[in-house]
Amino acid sequence: MIVASILTPLEHLLRHVLNGLHSVGLPWAWSIVGLTIIVRMLLVPLTVKQIHSMQNMQAHAPQMKEIQRKYKGDRQKLNEELMKFYKENNINPAASCLPLVAQLPIFIGLFYTLRHFAKHPPPGNLSWLHFVPNIAQHANAHWSGWILIAIYVLSQFASTYFMSGTMQQSQRVLMMILPFAFIPFIVRFPTGLVLYWMTTNLWTVGQGLITRRLIPKVAAPAPQKRTSRTPPKEAQPDAAQAPAAVEPPQPGPPRRVKRKKKARR
Repeated sequence: MIVASILTPLEHLLRHVLNGLHSVGLPWAWSIVGLTIIVRMLLVPLTVKQIHSMQNMQAHAPQMKEIQRKYKGDRQKLNEELMKFYKENNINPAASCLPLVAQLPIFIGLFYTLRHFAKHPPPGNLSWLHFVPNIAQHANAHWSGWILIAIYVLSQFASTYFMSGTMQQSQRVLMMILPFAFIPFIVRFPTGLVLYWMTTNLWTVGQGLITRRLIPKVAAPAPQKRTSRTPPKEAQPDAAQAPAAVEPPQPGPPRRVKRKKKARR
């Protein structure tokens, strides 16, 4: 396959890393956990950029919703205005996907590495905590693999909760449904690959708890200053300062005028 040939150097690199971790005394399963930690530490700069991008989008969410409301009938105009808004406010929506995209080659390379382990088992025990018999076998080959899949789904829920603060409700629901949609494919993956992705999700959860306290939030944009070109707003009289209305005089009975009597001579 073309993908396999392109990722062959990466597969060899991952195999050397796993061999190195195993040579220092880690079992093969814990070597995968160590590999996951190394990958996530290397991705910390991208993760920080992702968090800042999400906070920036969250700070500008009211303006973006106003643009979506204004151009909801014109999809092309909506996209043009959003792209212009992103450029003016230095927002990169794709930054939130960078860590995930960067991990895809690692995920595929580890898949081929574990498939090589299944065909040519390395020296040592391929079990994990005497719980998973063989991390190179399919996840559905043993009942313990299903427990790892359940943990994967729960950890995916938690990581989605921490990393989808700026998503719309429909997008968030979709991200919650995707782990269940992936189950028919995950069960055919090597158990070690499920272990890698489960560790990644748990790292994301812990990272979300830490970065919410350490990384300062992006301040909301300041309100636009008035200039000489800004049309004045119509003054709305305050109810407390508005003068009381003068009530018209109420009509009363006609006034009788008394006439003075003339003195008689």
